[in-house]
Amino acid sequence: MQTWGSHGDIRPFLALAEGLQLAGHEVTLVITCVDSDIYAGVASAAGVRLRVVGSPVNGPEEAEKIGMAALEMRNPLTQMRMLLDRCFVPSEEEMFAAALALAAESDLLIGHYFMYPLQVAAEQAGKPYVSVLLSHVAIPSAHSHPTGLPFGQGFLWWLSRWALHKAASPYPDRLRARLGMAPTGDFVTQVWLSSWLTLVAVSPQICMRQPDWAPSLQVCGFLDMPNMQLEGRLTEAVERFLAAGAPPVYMTFGSWTPREIGNQSESLRLFTEAASLAGCRAIIQTHDAAACGFRSTDQILYVSASPHHLIFPRCAAVVHHGGAGTTQSATLAGKPSVVVAHISEQEHWGKELRRLGIAGKAAHRSSITAKQLAARIKALRPGMQIRAAEVARAMAAEDGVATAIRLINERIA
Repeated sequence: MQTWGSHGDIRPFLALAEGLQLAGHEVTLVITCVDSDIYAGVASAAGVRLRVVGSPVNGPEEAEKIGMAALEMRNPLTQMRMLLDRCFVPSEEEMFAAALALAAESDLLIGHYFMYPLQVAAEQAGKPYVSVLLSHVAIPSAHSHPTGLPFGQGFLWWLSRWALHKAASPYPDRLRARLGMAPTGDFVTQVWLSSWLTLVAVSPQICMRQPDWAPSLQVCGFLDMPNMQLEGRLTEAVERFLAAGAPPVYMTFGSWTPREIGNQSESLRLFTEAASLAGCRAIIQTHDAAACGFRSTDQILYVSASPHHLIFPRCAAVVHHGGAGTTQSATLAGKPSVVVAHISEQEHWGKELRRLGIAGKAAHRSSITAKQLAARIKALRPGMQIRAAEVARAMAAEDGVATAIRLINERIA
């Protein structure tokens, strides 16, 4: 197994790796975290062999610049290429070497859908390959398209696939050429998706299977796991705050939370002023509120981190960036969301939550004001709370890891 990205891209693979190991498989998981080396000390309780390949981003300052550059780009293809160039390519050689080693020593390869080095290595070695999608936005269908238009979806997907192939195929084709392999014919269906098995790691409550999807494309559900040691626990300060009043609104931009004092202060002002205007108690996640001049009060608590599955169920709502993991954690907790998207994929998650009736219209980080954010918080009506609880009950009955293992075992048999 091999994955790349932030915590939200790595945690699902750890969950699946642990599950596969406990089911009797011998599992190796290669991890590349884009913004730190925090996984270097992580150990697997089930005995998964963990290998960490260095981060492609040279420290938090560079990560900050990349995030700010993404905010200024509204074209999703431009965003994707920039993120690949700056957050993937710098470690491509190390990841490709790790992928070739995995292909040589393994019977089955499982990779993050962006992990084209592993897809190339698996194809070259003639090994079966499972692609794991953490979002369903990139699956072509004549019945739906991310634009949400009620007609012309087939043509829109033909155009989207052509544009995606033109923008992204040079990346895997460089590696394919080195191995004497022909160029990729279609990036979406040959790199992001696997004809052997593609797992869509999204709850069926959110992802609707389309009638023209191939049998190899299966929705397994959210790949969740118990609290990890590196995620910490709820602190005494959090427990005291929760006990002292009405359930708060939790506010976080997750891995997109800025570290640089100026940008961090701007985000803190946005959240703090919005909470004040909305008249709600709030827990605001940031790296160092004190360094930015913000101090906790009886109405607002600033925290550096809190495990989502422990804190979200005890809050009234969650304001977040629309990352795949945060979105599904908030939904599983039965809480309505306010999505403030930074990139196009996060806008897609915002649209899905709105379709479900558990969020309003998503905002964009580059233009949202405190007044607008407060209005979105106040617009969370009791009906959304009821609907969020209904979706959560259905989602709680799912077991994404067990379903994924069953689907893999069925293919192997």
